[in-house]
Amino acid sequence: MEQLSRRVPALAGDAHSSPIGIVVVNYACRELIEHNLGAVELVNARVVVVDNWFSSAEREDVRALTVRQGWTLVEMADNRGFGPGVNAGVRKAGELGCTTVLLLNPDVELTGDVIEQLRLQCLAVPGSLVSPLLVDLAGKVVFEGASLNLVDGRIRNAAKAAADPDPRSRPKVWLTGACLAVDRALWDWVGGFDEGYFMYWEDVDLNYRCAQAGARLILRRDLTAVHDQGGTQGPRRGRAKSALYYFYNSRNRMLFAVRHLSRREVVAWMVATPKVSYEIWLHGGRRQLLESPGLVLSAARGGLAGLIGGARFLVGR
Repeated sequence: MEQLSRRVPALAGDAHSSPIGIVVVNYACRELIEHNLGAVELVNARVVVVDNWFSSAEREDVRALTVRQGWTLVEMADNRGFGPGVNAGVRKAGELGCTTVLLLNPDVELTGDVIEQLRLQCLAVPGSLVSPLLVDLAGKVVFEGASLNLVDGRIRNAAKAAADPDPRSRPKVWLTGACLAVDRALWDWVGGFDEGYFMYWEDVDLNYRCAQAGARLILRRDLTAVHDQGGTQGPRRGRAKSALYYFYNSRNRMLFAVRHLSRREVVAWMVATPKVSYEIWLHGGRRQLLESPGLVLSAARGGLAGLIGGARFLVGR
């Protein structure tokens, strides 16, 4: 951490009194944002809503919402995905004087006190990423850190991976971007989100680059946020995820590999792709084969797109 602190330039101004910037990306989920964040009593915080283009009506409604709430709106001309939206929001938060930022999904609900504790934790440990525990609407823990197996590209619950370690796996722990507080100096140093992912895996990529730079990843088990998983995915049947979830999780797994791993490791990930893509599809349960059989094709298409990307990497393209 001392080495990281020497390399990351300090931000101007009094960091301890500066507000935290809460960055939320909207894509046709304005009502979720208003419900989950509109009634939160904020202390020393600035809310930045980034509106990825959906329709003229949605844009007007988001403008009205941000005016009512006194929030800052960043209007995107198109929809280039989650990562570019967050990057634009963090830049705006910097212009508002925020030295820490909280990346927040529209379907996450938390209190003003939790937000303030996340801000103070980032200030206490410069060059850090901080996350609370995420629980579902029933109070069950749904995220307490995750572990990426660098041998085959599988993601597991971090606690389970630690209890059953594989000495070959070289696991890397990461924190979800659904509710993630970041020291903005660290964010600027590593360059924010890689915008090539569109959605999913950009938080894995960010955590990996930050950890490689010497950052500290902190899970605050005494703080909780409620994550209505899939709230932004629209109507679904049963446990099934969206087609975009399956495609981009399967595709972006290999994108991460070609961004960060050796040729030998990329080959190993490619070999594991059919099985891992099937496992990603299983996140929605086996019943979806009867309820939404077409979704299996989304995972297969994503896996194929990933394999094509891996092959291009191996031949130097």
